[in-house]
Amino acid sequence: MIDLKDPRHRAYALLIVMPVFFSSNLVIGRAAISTVEPWTLAFLRWILAFAMLLPFALAGMRAHRKTLQREWTTLGIMGILGMWICGAGVYFALNYTTASNATLIYTSSPVLILLLEWLFRGRRIGTREGLGILLAIAGVVLIVVKGSLATLLALELNAGDVLMALAAMAWAGYSVLLKRPAFAEVPTLSLFATLAAAGALTLLPFTVVEIAETGRFPVHADAWISILGLALGASVLAFSTFQYGVKVVGPSTTGLFMYLLPPYGVLMSVVFLGEELHLYHFAGFAFIMAGLILATAPRRLIDRMRALLPEIPARDKRAQQAGAD
Repeated sequence: MIDLKDPRHRAYALLIVMPVFFSSNLVIGRAAISTVEPWTLAFLRWILAFAMLLPFALAGMRAHRKTLQREWTTLGIMGILGMWICGAGVYFALNYTTASNATLIYTSSPVLILLLEWLFRGRRIGTREGLGILLAIAGVVLIVVKGSLATLLALELNAGDVLMALAAMAWAGYSVLLKRPAFAEVPTLSLFATLAAAGALTLLPFTVVEIAETGRFPVHADAWISILGLALGASVLAFSTFQYGVKVVGPSTTGLFMYLLPPYGVLMSVVFLGEELHLYHFAGFAFIMAGLILATAPRRLIDRMRALLPEIPARDKRAQQAGAD
């Protein structure tokens, strides 16, 4: 029986829908790019997210202003990686690829984080993690080349898929920088609001040029519904539910719910955008998910899964004996 008054039950209920918020960025973004230009869409998303967060984050921003001022260069780089590339860059990519492709490619970010930590921080990569990284990257390549060896050999790649792969790498870089010790003392919402503001600032000049060149600025209700959906759902709610899960049930358990992002995102793409799935999508999904679990799942979960495997024949044998009796 689920009791939403229980903090843990409430956390699990929120974590089940959390991947929907994260996936909505690509699904709503794919629909919105027909009416809103990419730079404008990304800028309005993050400036509105900052405005929504500010009342809850302002006290912490004031209390830790010296730290934030000292780290302004890093915050600017993170704004470029997380909001410029993973904002406008992703929306540019969605002009050329499907939300299904984008979701599956973007899912590889956790294993890319391990790769970057190995390259720049000397993190040791175990055999299990190394195999997981290779499987996830193979899954991404499979989707990018649409399961065709001829496409891979001829390097006839979809520009949108390549941009999404670069965005996944940028998000991994953003996530690595987020772990800097200097940010540990800053409250979560205050840091997120600061990053939203930094991202909006990096997007502002490009947005101004884009509006001047195209003469397009969202004026219709459907465009603003999409923008508000990105600001509230894909930004504020996605981040808030993730942080609530970390606080109540811990980061390891919360992280496991992120494995739901690919099936949620692909299902939403099919239902709301009418996208078609092909065999290479399923193959790429299998490789990426296997790689994610091997590379990022807690060791105790892997050990528990291994421990269950020898029990299956034993159970079958007991069932056969019971039937014979």
